[in-house]
Formats: sequence, structure tokens, C-alpha cells
Amino acid sequence: MVQKYQSPVRVYKYPFEIVMAAYQKRFPTCKMIPVFLGSEILSEYHSEDGAEETIERKCRLNVDAPYLLKKIVGVDCVYFIQTNALDRRNRTLKITAYNESFSSRIIINEHCNYSVHPENPNWTCFEQDASLDIKHFFGFESTVEKIAMKQYTQNIQKGKEVIEFYINELISEGITHIPPWKGPEKENTQPIEDTPSQDSGLQRSRSNSVTSQHSQHSQASLVLGASAATIHRGSDASEEVIVAIPEAKGKLDDDYIKRFLGHLSMVEESSLVQLRQSLRETHKGKIPKDGHILRFLRAREFNMEKAREMLVHSMAWRKLHNIDQLLDSYQPSSVIQTYYPGGWHYSDKEGRPLYILRLGQMDVKGLMKSAGEEAILRHVLYVNEEGLRRAEGATNKRGYPVSACTCIVDLDGLSMRHVWRPGVRALLRIIEIVEANYPETMGCLLIVRAPRVFPVLWTLVSPFIDENTRNKFMIYGGNDYQGPGGLVEYIDKQYIPDFLGGDCYCGVPEGGLVPKSLYQEDLLDKSPEDPPLSINSLYLTAYAVKDFPHEVLIQVPQRGSVITWDFDILKGDITFTVFRCKQSQSADSVHQHHVGGATGGLRSSQYISKSMVVGVDLSIVEPPHICRDGDSVQGSHVTSQSGSYILQWKYFDSAKAAFDFPLTSHKSKVMYYTELLPSEAFKGSMTSLQSCQSGFSSLSIGTNNSGQSGASPCPSRMS
Repeated sequence: MVQKYQSPVRVYKYPFEIVMAAYQKRFPTCKMIPVFLGSEILSEYHSEDGAEETIERKCRLNVDAPYLLKKIVGVDCVYFIQTNALDRRNRTLKITAYNESFSSRIIINEHCNYSVHPENPNWTCFEQDASLDIKHFFGFESTVEKIAMKQYTQNIQKGKEVIEFYINELISEGITHIPPWKGPEKENTQPIEDTPSQDSGLQRSRSNSVTSQHSQHSQASLVLGASAATIHRGSDASEEVIVAIPEAKGKLDDDYIKRFLGHLSMVEESSLVQLRQSLRETHKGKIPKDGHILRFLRAREFNMEKAREMLVHSMAWRKLHNIDQLLDSYQPSSVIQTYYPGGWHYSDKEGRPLYILRLGQMDVKGLMKSAGEEAILRHVLYVNEEGLRRAEGATNKRGYPVSACTCIVDLDGLSMRHVWRPGVRALLRIIEIVEANYPETMGCLLIVRAPRVFPVLWTLVSPFIDENTRNKFMIYGGNDYQGPGGLVEYIDKQYIPDFLGGDCYCGVPEGGLVPKSLYQEDLLDKSPEDPPLSINSLYLTAYAVKDFPHEVLIQVPQRGSVITWDFDILKGDITFTVFRCKQSQSADSVHQHHVGGATGGLRSSQYISKSMVVGVDLSIVEPPHICRDGDSVQGSHVTSQSGSYILQWKYFDSAKAAFDFPLTSHKSKVMYYTELLPSEAFKGSMTSLQSCQSGFSSLSIGTNNSGQSGASPCPSRMS
């Protein structure tokens, strides 16, 4: 398996020339980097004006590995080939490196880039990506991989110390400015003796040898040691400055990560950068906030593939149910406002927003029969959205990352009436939805005044709660919450609610029994299997089953009209195609297939019969395009003729394509929205997406740039 590393943007708060000079001071020897043993030049190129240099070197590195492993492989050092390309005119340095030793067993590639900050010419940016592919290594593949990651992490921290040391040394010598390179024609406009001797001389001598120093700087030693490009991971000035790399470039800055997301290890930073970039490629346009992405990575222990699978399905869920508009559009009913015993109450000692739920005072049956399960679920989702907003506000206000909330659950009054089967079933559904879409948002959950019946309820619900979340539960029976180790460990005494023995007034509703006069007849004994959250969703869902694709018929009244589509693959893989029928079709010719289960499920609609032939009865206007599980596709087609057009989603058997046997059912699920726009209404954007309530969807790049066709986040362009 190939291990990849992608760094965020590291910002040195010093000019490019100062950073280059600091690198030079580390050589020819540096006791802080003992693994570099030397190098020899293989080839070099210097432009006539002195602005560009390209030098290729063979670098020798000490093997930083256990003694036994050294003896088995029979080497004490390894060799890397490195190419440095310095462009003084544009103030960039590009470094590429790969291993020569054991190249048939291990493939190591590293790319580094130094450039001027796009918004501040006095700062320098550093970016790096590296890959490690261990094919076979004498049976020590796992050991070598662990050594690599350990050494890589150590070098990152050591490199930060090295660069700061030499920059400070330059400053102590009085060198605070080195002029940027100037072409010969500008340098010859005045006598050499009139030029500042110290600065320009230092600039010339150090610029001429900077590539030599970087041959020792980046050795791509992902396995055995001293990638000095990795070593120079970033340089922080004494004061904290937030550097925002332009969003359009899709880059993360390390100072931003520390300030708003918290301390992340090298591997965690790399996973965040890679997943963020992956989403930008497959979900063209707006993507979740970085903190939101990070929560899903943490929930899957920074396994990028698992986190991406979880996140893209959550993004589709948010789009389907208009979750991004919930904070602005939701208004709780009077029943929820009066009898739902929960609310926000200051914050805990770590600055996390504090929510209090008096579950023991909740009339579960009364709420479900007067407000309904959907209303309760929507209110819980609103609370979670509000929690995210409050956590973000706390981060901005307090100066350090606040990513989660704390919750006090008061069980005083809990009894067997709470273990009502429809109520427990609704609770389990709520837990499932929250776990899937709001991972790692619970900082701490304090359960107080747990009665004897609590173990019964806990036995029912605990298997459905993620293990990481369960580890954040603190359960107090009786009055234990009032003593040492109780609430005062988490909440300042002045904010402990009055009903829990504190002095702070808490305005959370007390709950109580819902009057039966408020019960609604249509909610009695109603427990749908999976009812929709929003009846106003723009999106429809359908299955595409093997031999039974799902199709949508669109009647185009005039040439130049625009067909638009926006769909997400919720399950499996599909091929998407747009046809034009040479003979007019009608909705009466549709064939419906039940494919969602015995209870009704979802329907698959078909307009193209097996007797219809492409080229005779049909023409393809958007060629078949494979889209994978989790992809989000937006696009458009400008019609050249009027008539009947059919959008088709067809099941794609990826296992068959790989000459394997499928382990899952031959069924894919798609969520889609289509719209037909008259030509005069289409101005390079899709109203279907403009009217979409999801803040996570937007136009594809192709649609934004041209009104002729949409672009798909799938591997190739749809035209």
C-alpha cells in the first residue's frame, strides 16, 4: 500500500532571500542534522544571467535503523537522487528527490516547493508532498514503515528548531534584509563600488550556493532519515499571526490549523489536507468547513477512505433534508417550546458550549403524540446545528479551538414510562442519525441523578453509541455529582444550575406531562420506518437496479433550452447518460419497478424499452459516464433540438469490471434534482442549484465557465 504525505502550507514570516540564507548557514556541516553524510554533483545548469540554476546530486544518508536490520540488509548508508531548481527571478525553489538504494523494493518520491507568499511578499511559503511504496523489504515491511513515520515526525520538529536558530543567528549578525535578485542590465546601471557591499555580496554568494545547500536540505528520506525539506516544515515568529492562503487555491496554512483546529500530528495534518483536496475535486465548489471535515477524520481515526465515505454520505443527507438552512428556517412548535426540557446554559471550564437536558422530566409519549417523531428529530438536529455555531463562536472569541459541546443530562424522575417501545425506537433512530452526521461533537456528557431504572435504558441504547462517544460519558448516581470529582470538575461553580444545587438560575423548560388535549389524531400509533425529514426537499431518491435503470423524461419545447442536473450517488456505482428520443415520448409509456423492499420502497422508472436502438430510435447527447459511490455531480446540456430527452442512471457493476464476483446486491441508489430552463433564463448558472437549500452544493467548474455543458467530478468531462 502506498503511504502518502501532503503538508499544509508552512509560512516563514521572513523574505525568501533570508530563508535561503538561513539554509546556507547550516552547511557544509550541521551537528543538528548528523544523518547527512555528503553528496556529489551529477549534473548542473546555470543560466547566463544567473537567475536560474538546476543541480542534480547523489546524496548519501546514514541508515537510521536498528542494528539487526542494518546487518540483514548489509548497508550503513543509502543514496538518494535529488534535483534542485532555483529560480531567483520568480523567487522559487523546487526540489524533487527519489531513492536510488533499494529502488526495486521501495519507491520513495518527494516534492518540495518554496515560493513567496501570495499576499505578503515578505513571507515565504513551503509545501511538500511525499509518497512511500514498500513492495517488499526482506520481510521487514511493517518495521520499515514504522521507522519511516517515526523518523519523519522527529525530523519535522527538529527542522523547525534548526531554521529558527539560523534565522535568529542572521538577525543577531545584523542581517535583516537581503535584496531580491536583479538582472544584469539593472546591476550594470551603477558602479560596483557604489552598491552596498555587505547585503548584495551576501545575496550573491548565498544565492549562488543555495541550491548546493538544498541538496543537503531535501533528501526524500521518508524511510531512513533526513529529509531536510521535511525538516524545514515551518517557522513561527514570536507572535501568532493567522495566515490565510486564498481559498480559491484550496490550501491550508499551518498557522490557521493551530489557531482554529488545534494541534495535529504530521499524519493528521496530511489526512486533512488530502481529504479536503479530494472533496474539492469530486464536489466542485463549496465543501464543508475544515473543522467539520476534521470531525469525520477523528471519528474514523484518520483513515481517509473511511472518513470520506462517511462524510460524502452525510453531505448528501444534508442536501436532501435542507439541513444547512435549519438554523434560519426552523421554528419549534409551541408544544416543543413548552414541554421539551432542554436548552443552552453558559459554557464549561474549557469554553465549550453547555447544553442541559432534563430527560427525567420529559413526557416522551406525550411529545410524540402531540408533536410527532419528525418534529422531535428536527429539534434535536437544530440543537446540534446550534451547538456547532456556538462552538465556532467560542473559537473566535477565546483564541483557541473549541470544536465540541458539553451536555448535562439530568435523569431525576426517570421511570419505566420512559422505556416506551415507540419512544425507545425513536431515540435509537435519533442516535443513529446524530452519530452518522455529527461525529466528535460531544466533548463530555455528564449524566446526573441516575435512578435504578437507568441501567435498563442504558442496556437498550449503549450498543448504538459509538465507543469513542461512550468513553466521554460520566455517570453519577444519587448526589455524587455534588461532591469532589462531580460537576465542579467540569463547570465553574457559579454556572451550576440551581436545580442541581448551584446558585445559577437556569431557564431550561421543566418539561412535564403534555395534556392529552394537545394530542393529534394523525400522530397516534404512527411509527414509519424511515420517514423523510423534510417534505419540501427539492431532491428525489431512486434505485438503479441491474437491468432496470432509473430514467427521467424531460420534454424540451424549443431549441436552445437547457437541461440541468444535480445528483449524488448514495450507494454503489452508476453510469449517467442523456438521450434524445427521435420519436416523441409521453409519461404514459413509463414502466415502474418496485426495488426498495417489500414495504413499498423506492421506484425505478423506465422510458427506454429494450426494443429501442441507439442510432435509430435514440441519439446520445451526453455520453455514458461512470460515477462512483459518494460522487456529487452537477451539469447541464444546451439542447440543439426540441423533443423528448431522457436522463438515465444505470447500475454499474464495478466488481464485474474488475473480473471479480460481487459481494453486494446489484443495486445503486441516487438522489437527484433536474430542471429545464428556457435559453433566455440560462446565464451560466443553474437555478436548480441556486434554489437548492444545501450550502454544500454548488455549480461545477464547467458550468460556471460555460453555458454549453456541465462538468462532472467524475474522472472525465461530460460534454
